[in-house]
Amino acid sequence: MSIRLSELVDGKKTVALGGHIRPDGDCVGSCMGLYLYLKEQYPQIRTDVYLEYIPEAWRFIQNTEDVRHEIPLGQVYDLFICLDCGDEERLGFSAPLFRDAGQTCCIDHHASNRSFADINEIVPDASSTAELVYDMLEREKISRACAEALYMGIAHDTGVFRYSCTKPETLEAAAELMRKGIHGSEIVEKTFYEKTYVQNQLLGFALLESIQILDKRCIVSWITKRNMSFFKAGPSDMDGIVNQLKQTKNMEVAIFLYETDTQLFKVSLRSGDKVDVSKIAAYFGGGGHVKAAGFTMAGTVHDVINNVSQQIALQLDGDC
Repeated sequence: MSIRLSELVDGKKTVALGGHIRPDGDCVGSCMGLYLYLKEQYPQIRTDVYLEYIPEAWRFIQNTEDVRHEIPLGQVYDLFICLDCGDEERLGFSAPLFRDAGQTCCIDHHASNRSFADINEIVPDASSTAELVYDMLEREKISRACAEALYMGIAHDTGVFRYSCTKPETLEAAAELMRKGIHGSEIVEKTFYEKTYVQNQLLGFALLESIQILDKRCIVSWITKRNMSFFKAGPSDMDGIVNQLKQTKNMEVAIFLYETDTQLFKVSLRSGDKVDVSKIAAYFGGGGHVKAAGFTMAGTVHDVINNVSQQIALQLDGDC
């Protein structure tokens, strides 16, 4: 880690933290972990964190009630640190704060990151942004509350330490965080595995409605706004569906899309060893990792599936 937090915040009186739209576990964990550390170790600095809605299961993290969902009128910060975010547009509502800040910094592990801040710490080989934040901090000063947030972030982006991005250093970081007295297994169970009744209904619906394409090497499912209204569900209820689709035997790629607005879909991709879905996501204006990526696309369900499957086929055919 080339960035030292002490140098980054030196002389700053106000600091804002922000993450990407529809924040996932790593985004929330890294933002809240850094927020708690700054509040504890740099009380003289006014620190605020800006994120969209945080799922109920993740609100065990201390001080999530402090998260701001709107920009105060006329607010300008000395420093804006964006975490787990590949470009300015994905900051969503907090982007104006980023643009107006005296200095900007981006900490991220997405290969598609455009290095759009004044200071950029982009480490594509890192397991998670939460692990990068952990590397920035003085180990002995990490509190239990901070450790809980960072552990959740690392666990979520490694698929509970199952994905190929999990390296020895990742497990060492997780072990050090556990030594702070956190209950790692409980965090994993409550925030990664445990689902609400509505989430399980949606998962069952998505599995029942799924189809196989590209010579049964790819599985696809989707949920429309009408479906979401029927189940009284929101975007956060879609978590985990694409991962479960990918667990289907002999599938090289899983595609899951849900409608965020009329004929506008959030598309999530998961892959095995033969397809780099980060390239496909980047082609459609999104980003992510080799085996996990996403983007937003307009059109009908079949338009989206046809466009995405064409790009997947190019890689699968090239492998044959």
